[in-house]
Amino acid sequence: MTVNDAGPLSFYPTHRVLNQPPPRVDVNEFSENTPLVEYLHTIGEIETPNADDGSDAGTAGGSNAEATRALEATGAVVGSAQFQDDARLAHKNPPILRTHSKYGLRIDEVEYHPSYHRIISQAVAAGAHTSAWASPGKGASALRAAQFMLFAQVEPGHACPISMSHAAVESIALAPDVAEEWLPRLYSRQYAPELSVNKPGALFGMAMTEKQGGSDVRANTTRAVSAGEHHLLTGHKWFCSAPMSDAFLMLAQDDAGLGCFLVPRVLPDGTRNTFLLQRLKDKAGNRSNASAEVEFANTVGWRIGDPGRGVRAIMGMVGRTRLDCVLGTAAGMRQSVAEAVWHARHRHAFGAHLIDQPAMTNVLADLALESEAATAVGLRLARAFDNDAGATELAFRRLATAVTKYWVCKRGPNHAYEAMECLGGNGYIEDFPLAMRYREQPVMAIWEGTGNVIGLDVLRAMSTEPESVEAFFDELRLAAGAHPVFDDFAARLKEELAPMRAVPQEFAGQARNVVEKLALALQASLLLRFAPAEVSDAFVVSRLGADRSFNYGTLPNSSDLAGILARA
Repeated sequence: MTVNDAGPLSFYPTHRVLNQPPPRVDVNEFSENTPLVEYLHTIGEIETPNADDGSDAGTAGGSNAEATRALEATGAVVGSAQFQDDARLAHKNPPILRTHSKYGLRIDEVEYHPSYHRIISQAVAAGAHTSAWASPGKGASALRAAQFMLFAQVEPGHACPISMSHAAVESIALAPDVAEEWLPRLYSRQYAPELSVNKPGALFGMAMTEKQGGSDVRANTTRAVSAGEHHLLTGHKWFCSAPMSDAFLMLAQDDAGLGCFLVPRVLPDGTRNTFLLQRLKDKAGNRSNASAEVEFANTVGWRIGDPGRGVRAIMGMVGRTRLDCVLGTAAGMRQSVAEAVWHARHRHAFGAHLIDQPAMTNVLADLALESEAATAVGLRLARAFDNDAGATELAFRRLATAVTKYWVCKRGPNHAYEAMECLGGNGYIEDFPLAMRYREQPVMAIWEGTGNVIGLDVLRAMSTEPESVEAFFDELRLAAGAHPVFDDFAARLKEELAPMRAVPQEFAGQARNVVEKLALALQASLLLRFAPAEVSDAFVVSRLGADRSFNYGTLPNSSDLAGILARA
């Protein structure tokens, strides 16, 4: 037989592909995510229809069945081969800055690959941005959180403008005249990429950080001068998130102090506002989404909130984007677990599937446990952001959001690394999504407050807003008596906090330690109330017990690893 008679190279034994998992495509990422489905109903308080009378319990924006169908539809979309290919293309073809047109006109536009526009259009159409505002009611924030997590699970870059558009609503509402113009566009489920004053939908970005200030926004030098009904801004921003957005909330100094201003890209008369994009940041991750340095020169902006109270005005947006950092990290953990478990279920080594090898079983179960705890606490926080949340919920979310943002987002990068290692060499290759996820997770820990900033914020809240501490421990008490290790941990934690609340400045060096304990206690309390015993017991013993270890794959022998993995 000649070489030409041999046919395609795939017929040669060396070119046969053996012992590789099939592509994980065309799966429903919602219905296959057992923790998300369960906690949406229990922790998120999305009421289950009464099986006896066949009725549909009412929820935000329609019936419970409609909400579930919408999430199942999104699950099918983001689990499809097409969506995954778009995610790959969006990261392989990052945004490009176009400062001038071919005729020399200053345009300051960001050009994206068509895949990015397809992704963000689908997220907007599903209401992942502002559905909790447009269709308020019981469970609205949990439903929106679930939509956001499903899209962010597969393509995280577009989640930045989706998150900021959702978060901007609370701040914009402080200026009724501005809100009347912009909120209907934010609530729209129509997406168009061009900059135009006539398009029905809009997305928002944010710009606070300056070269000299970082998190110290009081050091900002961008100046706002009154010009009648609006202000003219001159200065710069070192980080402008999602610069292709239609408008931005930003901070600038005026005669009253630091103010918050809405800056549109296009003015009401259709002309371009002065918004000079200097360069796009060359980021370690988050590559499908642009971040830019931007200069202002008599740039038009409208005041949001009271003069001199800009930080207070924009903190409503910051609180909600911090929540989305938690949700985005939890979504990333879910992707990591799903990919690692899929690989281990199909790959053989040393005479058995990887998932049945004891060392690997422990690692995978530990990763799944972390992911489930992040999902649970994310949905609990989302519920506290419902429009009808009372004073107790507002107090709870003040402390719990910062605490959770610190811990869950801190756990994200190492979680992604450990999952990547489960795939062996494949995990380190860009053809597989976990390399992207490993680069992506750190941004959630950095954005909206690094670890030290969050730790100091928690100490400040404990000292100046004592009701937030009481609400937090009221939440923990709901799980009292469920597990002795948890009860002992919570009691010691309350004793440890007492002196810190009196003189927080003396305990700044211990801020991270106490925030970690608060976060773990909150996650444990939720799992004890809402998770099956195999999950809650393993979490409490491994995270709160005397022999706790935060290296993955160290769950004790008492853990029901198979039971945990059955939910993954």
